[in-house]
Parts: sequence; structure tokens; C-alpha cells
Amino acid sequence: MTSPSRKALAPTESLWMSWLSRFQGAAVGVAITAAAPVALAQPAPPAVTVAAPLSRPVAEWQEHTARIEPSARVEIRARVSGQVDQVHFTDGAIVRAGDLLFTLDQRPFQIALETARAEVARNESRLLLAEQQVARYEPLAASRVASQAELDSRRAALREAQAGLAAARAAERQAALDLEFTEIRAPRPGRVSDRRVDAGNLVQQGQTVLTTLLALDPVYVTFDPSEAEYLRQARSARAGLRGASLPVQLRLLDEAEFSREGQVDFVDSAFDARSGTIRVRAVVPNPDLFLTPGSFARIRLSTGEEPSLLVPDASVMADQTGRMVLTVAADGTVRPRQVRLGPLSDGLRVVRSGLAPEDRVIIGGLHRARPGMRVTAEQGRIGPSPLASAD
Repeated sequence: MTSPSRKALAPTESLWMSWLSRFQGAAVGVAITAAAPVALAQPAPPAVTVAAPLSRPVAEWQEHTARIEPSARVEIRARVSGQVDQVHFTDGAIVRAGDLLFTLDQRPFQIALETARAEVARNESRLLLAEQQVARYEPLAASRVASQAELDSRRAALREAQAGLAAARAAERQAALDLEFTEIRAPRPGRVSDRRVDAGNLVQQGQTVLTTLLALDPVYVTFDPSEAEYLRQARSARAGLRGASLPVQLRLLDEAEFSREGQVDFVDSAFDARSGTIRVRAVVPNPDLFLTPGSFARIRLSTGEEPSLLVPDASVMADQTGRMVLTVAADGTVRPRQVRLGPLSDGLRVVRSGLAPEDRVIIGGLHRARPGMRVTAEQGRIGPSPLASAD
């Protein structure tokens, strides 16, 4: 039998359950109504700027790592033996041809020169006496007062005196030359190294190295292309690599532009059997003497112009497989293209392979594009700079 209190609660519970069912039904209806527009309104594909690759002839270059060398290297040695009296240059200084570098003690050579001059005077007096005796005996022999043998003896003495005078004069010139050699001068312009001997040291003729002189204007730039690079360059040059002064461009390792120019002046006669390379040398002017022998540089040679496709360098992406660009297909789908790149030309990157002239490359809005997604393509253009703009 139901208690009176339970009977009092029954109408209240039924009212509560009825209200709750009506509220849940309204909430579900509101949720369905609110979700319907979301399901119906799809977001628009993101917009990107596309353009066909720029097609034009581009000058092709071969780049190599090169080493700078002096155009001449001279070891300064003494041509006579003696004691160093003075050093006339500062270590590392720039000198001109004929500048005085070292002076040896000149006193022994001055004495030798004076001795040679005295010997010349003695032989001149002997020659004078021999000439007088021949002049005296010639009429005596003609009149048969003196014998012909005596005349022949006087003539032989004359010839001996003439030879003695010639030898004495040669010895005088040698002594004067030795005295001149005590002043050691720069044989050509360039930069000297540090001194190897100081004043007071004895030096040996032709043995002791006093310093080293390097000619710096112009400088040589040597590099070693491979056989394939050599053949390509030799076939592209009109007169061949040896028959023409092929122009080259140079930049140092901390420079961005190839601002220095020169020309090839020597190609070695054979390939190196161990490395398979051949030595090539170029001459580059160095008026400011900034190019320093022993340093490395980048050098490039032109191989002519070839038709190429160019894209902005900013449109090139990288992944684990290499370099790629994003293109847009006819249906608006983003498709990646693996490409092989070349050098920069007027701010644009040369694409050697992997791209067709009719491809639509994404040049703007790359952050909104992913491979496989659909995008809205807006036509743009690629100009002679890395910047792309919409039409």
C-alpha cells in the first residue's frame, strides 16, 4: 500500500520529467539548426600567385676554387761574398725596381779595383815600350843591320803586351763589377719579405738568401679543372682553351660578386695522372695590391649562353630528397616538382631540369600552399628580378 507522502511526490516527478523532455528536444533542435550552416558553407581555397618560368638565354659559367700566386718570385742572394754593412728596407715593404736593399762592406772591393787599375797602367807602359822597339827595329832589319829574327821577337813582345793590356782591362771591369755587386738592389717592383740576415753577418756568393721579393701586379691565379670540365670549356671556346685569351672573373671568399677580371694565359701540357686534372693559369691585374699570394679565391669561366628557365630564388624549397618548387595543376591542386638548380642570374635562379615552360610555379603565398591541397591561382609574372607581382 502506497504511503500518503509517496502519493504527494508522484505528480511533482511527472511534471519534472515532462519539462526535461521538452527542454532536451528544443536544445537538440537548436544544435541541429546552428550546425546546418557550418556543414553547408565550405571555406574557400587559399589564394596563391603563380607564373610560368621565365625563359631566356643565360650566360653559363664554370666555377672553380683557385689559388693566388705571385707573377714572379725572386730570392735575393749576394753575388759576391762579404759582410753585410747596412740593411736599407723595412720588412714587408713595397719596393720599386732598383731600390737599394743591402750594402756589403765595400773596402776590400775598392782595394781590388785600385789594384786592377794599377795593373792596367803597367800593361799600358809595356805596350808602349813594345811599340817603340818594333818601330826602331823595322828600318834596321830592312837595311840588314839587325836580323829578321830579332824583329820577329820584338813583334811577338808587342802582341804579348797588347794581350796583357786587354787582360788587365778585363780584370779592372770585373773589379768594378764586384764593387757594384756590393749594393744589392731590387731587380723588379714588388713586395719584399722579412730580412734573413742582419748587418754584421757574413754572406756567401750565390748561397745565402737575404730576402724574397714577390711581384704582385699582376698576379697569377691557378686552378685545376677536371677532364670533363676542361673538355666542355675547350669545346665552348671559339679558338679553344689554348688559342684564345679566355676572360675569367674572380672573387675572394668573403666577396659576393665577381668584381675582378682577368684572362687565361697558360694551360698545362698534360693531365695529372693521379688526380685527373689539368693546371690552368690566369693573369689578373692587382693595382691595389690587395690580392695576396697564397690565398684562395673563386674563379669562373664563361661557357657561352644557353636557353634556360628561371624562377625566383624564394620560390625554391628544400626537403630531404633535394630541391623542389610547388606548381598548380589545371584543377587547382598543388603539385611538387623536384628540380636541379643552376646559378643565380640577375636575382633569378636557373632551373636546369625538372620544370617545363608551361608549368605554373607558385611565386607568392607559399606559406598557404601544401602538396595535394587545392588553391586559388592568381596570375602573376616573373621579371628580371627576384620579385614577382600580380597582374
